[in-house]
Amino acid sequence: MAPTSSDRHYPAGHVFYRKLRRSYPQIVRGQGVHLFDDAGRSYIDGSGGAFVVNIGHGVAEIGEAMARQASRVAYVNGTMFTNEPVEAAATLLAARAPGDLDHVYFLNSGSEAVEAALKFARQYWFERNRPTKHKVLALSPSYHGNTLLALSASARPHYRTLYEQWLVPVPRIPAPYSYRCSCHGRGQLCPTCTGEALELAIREEDAGTIAAFIAEPVGGSSTGASVPDVDYWARVREICTRNEILFIADEVLSGAGRTGTWSALEPYGVVPDLIVMGKGITSGYAALSAMIAPRRIIDVVANGSGALQHAQTFSHHAVACAAAVAVIEYIERHDLIGRSARMGSVLHAALASLATLPNVGDVRGRGMLAGIEFVADKATRAPLPRSMHFAETFAEAALDAGLVVWPSVGQADGTNGDIIMIAPPFTISAEEIGEIVSRLRLALDDTLDA
Repeated sequence: MAPTSSDRHYPAGHVFYRKLRRSYPQIVRGQGVHLFDDAGRSYIDGSGGAFVVNIGHGVAEIGEAMARQASRVAYVNGTMFTNEPVEAAATLLAARAPGDLDHVYFLNSGSEAVEAALKFARQYWFERNRPTKHKVLALSPSYHGNTLLALSASARPHYRTLYEQWLVPVPRIPAPYSYRCSCHGRGQLCPTCTGEALELAIREEDAGTIAAFIAEPVGGSSTGASVPDVDYWARVREICTRNEILFIADEVLSGAGRTGTWSALEPYGVVPDLIVMGKGITSGYAALSAMIAPRRIIDVVANGSGALQHAQTFSHHAVACAAAVAVIEYIERHDLIGRSARMGSVLHAALASLATLPNVGDVRGRGMLAGIEFVADKATRAPLPRSMHFAETFAEAALDAGLVVWPSVGQADGTNGDIIMIAPPFTISAEEIGEIVSRLRLALDDTLDA
């Protein structure tokens, strides 16, 4: 039976929203770290939307660059033509990518870039006459996107359950998530925190069957900005190289300066085989993502079949790439990567004051990315029961206090666990960071009183 109008909970109008039982404030303007709705309320964008807005809202020159390109040519088929902004954006990204990664394939979203990278890894080994190398190894918890192969690589049960029969099997190792690891990242580190768990998994699965290992260098929403041990990625790189497995760094969230360096891997001196980026490369002014690859991998396909077996209508989009060029040049001109690192220190020092509050188990992160994990018991680190919906309630309380945060759940055991993520624009001031902390305290009080 079709629902009657009284059964419908979704907002009026014709927009199909992801969350069907809430109303949505209508944002009419953004400036810097602030958003303004049609009722006159202002909000601090404490999560940069979905970890996207790096340079701040309302930078007119980005829209002007897009408009100039759209007035010349907005779209050409990326399998038939090139265009000026796609060439310029690729040059800028290649110059900032680590090591020998210097060729850029543009797509639209992070999920699409991950999908392309995983498919490219499979195609690479197939064209090297190694067809048995088809498996993908990944971390748990992890998140890499919502397209089916990217979702297969993700370890987020609440996203996967409905589609489990459609997903391919992906062997997993525990994420280097020290807050919930047996060694807690201190003293004699366990195999999870050293990377030895990857070696053990490869032995069990057989290196001859594994095409790629994919991971976020700094944890995203799945582990709440967890930062691995300083030697972890060097160990992973050595293991992947020795076992002939491509290492794919998912920097959709952590890249483009979010963690205080252009690449989140930069402090470790590690070069992956492929990088995927998105979100901050256009700061949300256009939808764009990228897979960045080295010539040593591309040449195998170029000299074989001659074409990547992955194509999308809006790949290499001229207007989106014009946005990327304008954003990257704006970041350079205003030293926003340096500012992300400097203000990141201010942000983490301010957030550390929350660690003594009720139910705050851990505060962590790097650069302009932070996670606050809530627990039922600080001593045992026992998570709050999922039935409380703590993170979601906190996010709504924060919104009522004029602060946008990103809630994430399930990290503790696949079901339970509550995290709030903070990822403001790099342009944020010390005073605005102080206001974020004040509003977080108000939101926590309101959540505990609910």
